[in-house]
Amino acid sequence: MGLKLMIVDDSNIIRSKIARTLSRHDMAVVATAGDGEEAVRQFSAARPDVVTMDLTMPRMDGLECIRALRRVNPQVHILVVSALADKATAIQALKEGAQGFLCKPFSEADLTEAMDELLGDD
Repeated sequence: MGLKLMIVDDSNIIRSKIARTLSRHDMAVVATAGDGEEAVRQFSAARPDVVTMDLTMPRMDGLECIRALRRVNPQVHILVVSALADKATAIQALKEGAQGFLCKPFSEADLTEAMDELLGDD
């Protein structure tokens, strides 16, 4: 059985690209969300193993969402996928509990490699 994936991004195009790429790598998309609030609502029911997380979203940003998801499940793997490439933001996301950071724009190979790194210790 593959891993369960939740995709959190306010861009429909990015959500589709991530879903398409990772479904080829034995991951099943169990939930998608366009903002942090929606992600938190879906998280408990969907119970994903892995979450890709945008940082800049309406209503609840990615950092706040990471904190909320880790309170529900401290073991969840979170890969931040964001156009915010500054080091301070990446460091903050990692401090909040994300385990990886991928800058947009990204290729399918970049995403697959980042996910392999994220899950490498499992």
